[in-house]
Amino acid sequence: MSGVNEALGPLFLLILLGALLGWRRIPGDDFWPAMERLIYFLLFPAMLIATLATADVAQVPVLRLAVALLGTMSLFALALWCGRHRLGLTPAAFTSLFQGTLRFNTYVGVAGAAALHGQAGATVAAVAVALMVPLANILCVGGFIAAGTLGASSLGRSLAALARNPLILACVIGITLNLSGIGLPGWLGGAVELTGRAALPLGLIAVGVALRPRALTGHGRAFWWSATLKLGATPLVVLSLAWLTGLDPVSRDIALLFAALPTATSAYILARQLGGDAELMAALITGQTLLAMVTLPAWMALAS
Repeated sequence: MSGVNEALGPLFLLILLGALLGWRRIPGDDFWPAMERLIYFLLFPAMLIATLATADVAQVPVLRLAVALLGTMSLFALALWCGRHRLGLTPAAFTSLFQGTLRFNTYVGVAGAAALHGQAGATVAAVAVALMVPLANILCVGGFIAAGTLGASSLGRSLAALARNPLILACVIGITLNLSGIGLPGWLGGAVELTGRAALPLGLIAVGVALRPRALTGHGRAFWWSATLKLGATPLVVLSLAWLTGLDPVSRDIALLFAALPTATSAYILARQLGGDAELMAALITGQTLLAMVTLPAWMALAS
């Protein structure tokens, strides 16, 4: 347990630092939204490209990893949709619960993987991102469409944004460079790698800045449904599938890590744009992130 805490503890401290900076409005209200866009559109994609373009992906059990991660995500999406009427939530609130259960914080996941297992963990994490990000986005946008919270005009914009998602494009570029044998030659490789190194610390701080403790009030049932499914049931199912498929210890740990992550901060923007319950989404993001500081190390210690 101490080894897990030593690996994940600095990540949580950076998140708390971000929360402090956001609370004190340092360096200013306009700074962090611009920084989040820089991280999302440049720094994090650069990190994914640098990792995937040069990684020995053949050493990652991609099919078994996909069974554990994508199988679990699809299972929970189906279960939530089939049981939506029993939850007693409005369509807008349901879409936030849906996002809160399926989406995951990639910044915490990749940083945690590297902290736990070094370059081997970062490689498996990059493959996990390449597998999970497209499906998570498709399912969540599909959830908004099926729930009827967005109009036809918003549908076209949503599908176009999905096709231009920088994380999906970065994964495609990185895998193409890897399979083609081109990699990242010369100065280009060094420049992309250096750019990507800034993604994780700044991304973790940005996670903290996005937290909204005041949003936690008044969302009891939906919040606890989300926390139980995301931080309790999802890791349990992934860990079971990892055991059944015989994943190696590193791949198992990374699969469990991604399953136990809190939901993505970008889910708030999607909820606001596509007719979801944005305030509930803010509560889910904040509450899950704070709870994950306890549950995530516990799950990783259990696996080890």
